[in-house]
Amino acid sequence: MTASEGRGIGTWTTGTGDTFRILHVSTGNVCRSPITERLTRHALAGRLGDPAGCGVLVESAGTWGHEGAPMEANAETVLADFGADPSGFTGRELLDDHVIRADLVLTATRDHRAQVISMGHSAGLRTFTLKEFTRLVRAIDPATLPDARAEGVVERARALVRAAAALRGWLLAPSPDADEVFDPYGAPLPFFRSIGDEIHEALDPVVTALTGVTDHR
Repeated sequence: MTASEGRGIGTWTTGTGDTFRILHVSTGNVCRSPITERLTRHALAGRLGDPAGCGVLVESAGTWGHEGAPMEANAETVLADFGADPSGFTGRELLDDHVIRADLVLTATRDHRAQVISMGHSAGLRTFTLKEFTRLVRAIDPATLPDARAEGVVERARALVRAAAALRGWLLAPSPDADEVFDPYGAPLPFFRSIGDEIHEALDPVVTALTGVTDHR
């Protein structure tokens, strides 16, 4: 389904930029970051139809990534619960090139964020934990962002990252754990599902802010 088919959100453009690349980072790239990657793609498709056609690309990697490994079976089940597609996934170890190309890096924990920033590549202003970015995005007035239909989703997304970075020192987490998505590796399915719910809840306002489109499903 394209963005104009059945959703009433008009014609989309990539604007002046070519692409906006989102990189999700966790430890092994078999649980949290695959769930976050595929839920992001699913949410973007629900709003835009074809995110790649609008210039938005979504990837993931792990700081100790299991290169070439499939995602955990429980992670696949969580994605299926949300109607997202788990197929064709293979794990990746985080490389410098992934960080260099990313316009927005969203990590599972503060430790992951620190590891990404320590790699250099001026990553500090575009690297956040997922929950940190959600908190900052909620404080941004959508009217201050470019109109995605007129100027493109890419331009809106870039402006959102700049606005979030400007707020970071002013809007602090209520507790040290507030910005963490804990690792479900080896845990039973109910814990995976609770982590999936956390990720889904954190992603919804982010994808709405990126696109300017609320999920009507």
